[in-house]
Amino acid sequence: MAKRKKLLIIDDEENMRHVLKAMLEKEGYEVSLASDGQKGLKQLEQQDFDTIFCDLRMPRMDGIAFLKNVSGKNISSTIITMSAYATIDTAIETMKLGAYDYISKPFKPTEILLALKKAEERERLKKENVILRKEVEEKYGFDNLIGKSPQILNIFDVIRKVSGFKSSVLVTGESGTGKELVARAIHYNSPRSNKRFLAINCGAIPETLLESELFGHKKGSFTGATHDRKGFFEEADEGTLFLDEIGDIPANLQVNLLRVLQEGEIRRIGEESPVYVDVRVIAATAKDLLHEVEKGTFREDLFYRLNVLPVHIPPLRERKEDIPLLVEHFIEKYNKSHGLNIKGTTSQALKILINYNWPGNIRELENIIERSMVLTDKTTIDVDDIPESIAAYQREDIYHIPEDDFSIKKHNRFMEKKLIRKALKKTHGNKSRAAKLLEISYPALLSKIAEYGIK
Repeated sequence: MAKRKKLLIIDDEENMRHVLKAMLEKEGYEVSLASDGQKGLKQLEQQDFDTIFCDLRMPRMDGIAFLKNVSGKNISSTIITMSAYATIDTAIETMKLGAYDYISKPFKPTEILLALKKAEERERLKKENVILRKEVEEKYGFDNLIGKSPQILNIFDVIRKVSGFKSSVLVTGESGTGKELVARAIHYNSPRSNKRFLAINCGAIPETLLESELFGHKKGSFTGATHDRKGFFEEADEGTLFLDEIGDIPANLQVNLLRVLQEGEIRRIGEESPVYVDVRVIAATAKDLLHEVEKGTFREDLFYRLNVLPVHIPPLRERKEDIPLLVEHFIEKYNKSHGLNIKGTTSQALKILINYNWPGNIRELENIIERSMVLTDKTTIDVDDIPESIAAYQREDIYHIPEDDFSIKKHNRFMEKKLIRKALKKTHGNKSRAAKLLEISYPALLSKIAEYGIK
């Protein structure tokens, strides 16, 4: 059975109190009464109320004084004020003091009920927002950046230091290392955490559309511009804008981006007047931007504007002590999302995962863990649940020559097999190109592939 909502009616008119009480109790509410603000405050000391209806003109303590008293206390009730002497100024004053709504007397019962429903919807949305905020903070806070290596602990320290400032951040690292996670952690640990975080991949949007996406446009400024549109910078005002793959931004837009960082202003396509924005920019790239500057494809002044606070994420192969923690994290994650009950990995399977080179970094590791969990028919991920390509890498990577084994022919075969696999991986299975890399003929490569049973 649903819990009855508690209401408090504060009004010096006895008839008004009892009329409202009878009407609202009929609607299923639990109603308490007070004849002035002081008695209303005493009621609040004794119990909590979902909604308070408070008259403004009363003896001893009027509605304005009541609102001022309540504003200094930790009271979550929604307050709706009432008065027969309604003015716009009075309504504005009550709103400034924390009232949610204002009703003029005399009123119809439907007005009271509508105000209540609006207040309840507002409270529902507030609670949902609190829950969503908590989920977002859990998802993108430090808890989602997994690791114990000196490199990742240093990144935690950097995030704590840079989060409180507006200065631009440049996050660098290979694809799949978690650059966006770091950007979100900076945002959600900053004073801007209650504002928007917007992410845009500069390399995934055609150059012809990117300017409009970033800076917006005016209706009629180009074919297809059927209405005025805000760009990402305006949408992220007072928040954070994450520009992923910043190294792919075209030269003509680099000038516009530099203006935003220097002057805090943007210009929509088709408009001459600037729009001022307050946006913290976090950029990310897998490219060596200094090399791009030397090549002339990236502006030097823009690079230094972006690189005020640099954060570098090392590849997974350089922090292998983080792999067991990441594996545990992903198993827990997909147990929840897929309704599974995987207990962990065998020691041999974990050894394979630790020794693999992970060219796709954390993204590749997560993909492999999810795949292994879905396909296994056991409660623990074992060696045979891990893709052959990763297991084969492990077997070759830990190859050792016994002290009493001197067979050049035997070990040459192993090295040939390993190099052929490596060349085929590099060329995505193109045997002709692999033969050139290996510096052998195409027929010789086909012969060796057959001899070694390479698939």
